[in-house]
Amino acid sequence: MAEPNWLTPEEMRAWRMFMVASGDLVKAIERDLAPYRLDLGDYQLLAILSESPEQRLRMCELAELLQLSRGGLTRRMEGVLKAKLVSRIQAADDKRVAFAKLTEKGFKLLKKAAPAHLCSVRRLMIDQLTCAEVKAIGSAFAKISNQLGTVTNLGA
Repeated sequence: MAEPNWLTPEEMRAWRMFMVASGDLVKAIERDLAPYRLDLGDYQLLAILSESPEQRLRMCELAELLQLSRGGLTRRMEGVLKAKLVSRIQAADDKRVAFAKLTEKGFKLLKKAAPAHLCSVRRLMIDQLTCAEVKAIGSAFAKISNQLGTVTNLGA
């Protein structure tokens, strides 16, 4: 067996900083979303639906965009359905097809939480970086997503 291609100290530092910082960043953003009784997954779900035609998506498409299994989406949907932020609608022409639809209550909550979320993302990440670093991070993660086959249309 060939010798592993060990990480250089600089590569190891980059990897470890990514692991620590990404987890810490998500926790900090979720703390800022807590007053709205949302976690980052709920916020992402509401945001995706708000940007979709008629503010609804087929459940399978939503699962793909959220990178969740069917079971994972079912668990993710439990809270937003119970809170009436999202409704589940059966397709009239095919009972096997279900849609997730953003409710008026969900849209109002998203509009209320969005400015705080934006401030959080700016304060915790964007404003810590130069324009060149923001561009480099976007480019780097686009490459990684492309290599993993997970690139989706994120409005970029």
